[in-house]
Order: sequence, then structure tokens, then C-alpha cells
Amino acid sequence: MIRQFVPTEVCLACQGCCRFKEAISVWSPCLLDEEIQGLLERKDIPAAALSVERRIMPVVNLEGEGFVCPFLKVATNHCQIYALRPFECQLYPFLLNLRKGKVLLTVDLNCPYLYEKINTPEAKDYIAYLSDYLNSARQIQMLKNNPQIIQAYEEVREVAELNFPHGIK
Repeated sequence: MIRQFVPTEVCLACQGCCRFKEAISVWSPCLLDEEIQGLLERKDIPAAALSVERRIMPVVNLEGEGFVCPFLKVATNHCQIYALRPFECQLYPFLLNLRKGKVLLTVDLNCPYLYEKINTPEAKDYIAYLSDYLNSARQIQMLKNNPQIIQAYEEVREVAELNFPHGIK
């Protein structure tokens, strides 16, 4: 598990992530192959919640506008699979971004907590921790095996370039 930057109580009060403007969105988390298997083994997870592209498929938000993650309990803002939440969910508001053949660690400044903290020593320390973690041999192999989680996000801020070997597409 990745150490979290945003405190749980702040995250639960925000109601910003796990919500999408469109049903098909680059912001909808992609899953690692092993995460898909783990979710499919659970009897309470509908197969329709996962797309062929290995994404969690948002559903219509019956309690508001747009779409939400099918695992989000909107009334309480709690994730029903929090203990099994995907790698991308653990990483957020940090994102793996592909730009001009480079794998970048970026941040979504729509996260209010991160927006306030991005220039603090706390954020710089966390970015160093996350960069070291993602540059480890184990994580680089995981990314090579699961290139679908490296996306082309727009309107994000670059915070580090990963030492990713050539050949990622």
C-alpha cells in the first residue's frame, strides 16, 4: 500500500474525487491485471463495473449530477472496496502521466488539500518518497506489465520525471 498524502478525514469531507462529468473518462481508474482478478473473485462486485479497457466504469449519480464510481457510497462518501482499492486510487491525487515518451509523476490540483500544500516541505518530502517508490525495480516492472495505468491527463502539474526505461508506449 502506498502511504497517503491527503489525510483520510480531509478526503472524506471533500466529495471531489470518484465523481466524473462523463461516463467514459480518462479520470476513471485503470486497473492492474491482478486487481481485476481480485475484484472479480468478490461476489459483491458486478462484472459490469469493469470495462474491457481495464477501467472502473462510472455509473449515473442517482443523488446528484454526472457519474460516480460504482464502489462509492455517495451518501457517506465512503469507498466500498477501500481495503482493495486500485493502485491508481491509492496514488491519487498523484497521477502517472505519459508525455512525449516520458513517464511523469503529476498532480491533480483540483484536490483542494494538495492545491494548498503543493509548495510545502511536506509535499516535497512526499513527492520524493513517491518518486523513490515508483522508481523501485518492483514498481517499474509492475508499470511495464500494466502500461494501461500510464495515461495522458490534461490540466495536471508535473512534479517529477520517473526513471522509466525506454519502450513504454
